[in-house]
Amino acid sequence: MDNLLQVLEGISGDRIRRHIQALEGVRHPQAAPEALDRAARYIRTSLQSMGYEMTEHRFFEDNREFGNIIASRGGTAFPEQRVIVLAHYDTVSTTPGADDNASGVAVLLEAAEALKAFHFERSVQFIGVNLEENARVNDHTSGTRGSRALAAYARENDWIIEGVLVLESVAYAGDSAVQTAPAGIPFKVPEVGDFIAVVGNENSRELVEGFARSIDRYRLPLPYELFVVPGAGEVLPDTRRSDHAPFWDNGYKAVMVTDTTNFRNPNYHGSGDILQTLNLSFAAEVCRATTGLVLEIALQTCTE
Repeated sequence: MDNLLQVLEGISGDRIRRHIQALEGVRHPQAAPEALDRAARYIRTSLQSMGYEMTEHRFFEDNREFGNIIASRGGTAFPEQRVIVLAHYDTVSTTPGADDNASGVAVLLEAAEALKAFHFERSVQFIGVNLEENARVNDHTSGTRGSRALAAYARENDWIIEGVLVLESVAYAGDSAVQTAPAGIPFKVPEVGDFIAVVGNENSRELVEGFARSIDRYRLPLPYELFVVPGAGEVLPDTRRSDHAPFWDNGYKAVMVTDTTNFRNPNYHGSGDILQTLNLSFAAEVCRATTGLVLEIALQTCTE
C-alpha cells in the first residue's frame, strides 16, 4: 500500500502540462494532417521511451490509412486478459484542443509513466486512438472511427478485455465552472463543475464503482459523479459521445471519464480551448484515480 501511495504521489501536474503543451494545436485529418501525424509520433515516442512494447492498429477511412497507437505490458499470469486506458488525439478543425483531448492523452501518458516499473498479472495497454471527432460535415454519426475499428478488431480477434478506461477531456473544472446537463438525465446534476464524471452502462457498473473506490481508497481530493445508463446508452445519446461507445456496442466493459465537455466548458470545440484555461491539479487527481483503478484490475488474482 505504501509503495502504491508513493507511485500516486509521484504523478506530476508539471509533466501533464508539458504533454498538453506538446500536443496543443489543431490536429485534424484535413485541416492539419501534419500536426495530427506529429501528435501520433509524440505519443508513440513517449510511450516507447517508457519501455512499453509498441504496436499499431491500422485502419482505412475515406481511402486513407490511419493508425491507433498501442503500448503494451504483458501480464505475468493472465496475459490474454487486458486492461486498456484509451484517449483520442485528434481534434475538430476549429480548436487547438487542449482539453479536448490533449488533456486525456496527457493523463494517459502520465499514468503510463507512473506504471512503467510495474509487472501485472493481466496485460495493460495504453492506446491513443485517431478520428474520434466528426470529420465529415453534417454527419453526426461519423465520429469514433478509430475506436470503432479497434473495438471491431478486438471482437473479431476474441480479445478478453477486463475494462476500458476512456479519458475524454479531463481538465476543465473548478468552483467557478457552471455545470449544465444533457436533456433526459433522470436526476439532478450539480450546478458547479468541480467534479469528474464517470459514465458507464449496466454491463460496466463494476468499472464505474471501481473508479469511485479508487478515489475513496487513496483519499483523493477529487469530487465525482457516477452515471450508469441502460443498454448501450441509446436512450441518452449524449452518454455515447466518445470512444467508450464502440466497446459497449461490442459487449465490452468500458467507462468514459470526463469533465462533461460542452456541458461545462465554454471553449468546447472553439479557439479558446487552450492550456491556460485548464486545471492541472484536477487532471493530476484524475490521473491518480485512473492509475489506482488500473492497478486494482491488473494486479488482482483471477479466480476463474
